[in-house]
Amino acid sequence: MHHDNYFLQNEKEIIHCVCVANRHSPTMFQAYFDNKFTNSLVYYVLLLLLLLVSPFLFIWELITTIRSRFQPIENMSGKVVLITGASSGLGELMAYEYAKRGACLTIVAIKEPESRLEKVAERACELGSPDVLFIFADVSKVDECRMFVDDTIKRFGRLDHLVCNAGIANLYSVNIDITKFAPVMDINFWGSLYPTHFAMPHLMRSNGKIVVNASCAGILNPPKGGFYNTSKAALISFYESLRFEVSPRVTIVILTLGFIDTNLITAKYLAKGVGVPLRNDFSRLLPTMGAEPCAIAIVDGVCKGATSITEPSLGRIRRDRYTFARRLILDTIIVGEVVWSYLIGMDFQN
Repeated sequence: MHHDNYFLQNEKEIIHCVCVANRHSPTMFQAYFDNKFTNSLVYYVLLLLLLLVSPFLFIWELITTIRSRFQPIENMSGKVVLITGASSGLGELMAYEYAKRGACLTIVAIKEPESRLEKVAERACELGSPDVLFIFADVSKVDECRMFVDDTIKRFGRLDHLVCNAGIANLYSVNIDITKFAPVMDINFWGSLYPTHFAMPHLMRSNGKIVVNASCAGILNPPKGGFYNTSKAALISFYESLRFEVSPRVTIVILTLGFIDTNLITAKYLAKGVGVPLRNDFSRLLPTMGAEPCAIAIVDGVCKGATSITEPSLGRIRRDRYTFARRLILDTIIVGEVVWSYLIGMDFQN
């Protein structure tokens, strides 16, 4: 009996100590890491690691830069490119850039009274495309996506590049019925996945490419972006994951674009949707990039083998488009951030 009471008392003390430790552990660890000695130690450890890693980063970036200078440009003459959302904006201009390179085109857009798809097809032929097929379809409908991929194969017998460009935008507010934003996900997200699914077997055979028009909004999450941000973040996540399944037979190129001067950022366009209206165009409030230079940069990057492209150039954050010095500085900072995050993470995980 005496032994039972002894063990019971000890168990209670142990439980009490564990509860107190769990309750105060974040504060205890935080206090431990807030003292001058620990801060100085972490600083010098990080500095030493950066000095050790920098030469290897320098060599790696030098090799990457030299390789990029001699990388061959893909010859698009006679190849087949399918572009969704091609009746205006970036889709239209990318069609023209591919046409100048001699590619055959299938251009897709939803049928609307103001649609210019047929005129885009005519202009693409004038610019050098051997053959252009234009199709009216809704990318949010799975059967219509299957149809325009099948029609492309019937017409040309192959598919080399799929450009998933169709998309819509609006500004979210908690005061608006949430169900009205469903088309944003249907068009921006599923409108890219459906064509990808049906085109994949043909792209596998041709060692082709998928170009996905995402957005910096999918990474930076600007206010009022709501479902637009969500749809673009979902695109980035899905296609980054898909790389592991289809590479190297199919190359995936993710576009993380900033404010490009198209109708998508105008007050007139946003007034048509269900979201919050704008008084002025975004181009009057923020710096934007011209649509034509952006389209040229995209097609040029795709043909040079880029796997991610960020425009405008001021906001480039991926290594494909960085100058050598900036990439080296960026990699050094990233190493420092990773090490710092790891050390801080150890504090709160223990």
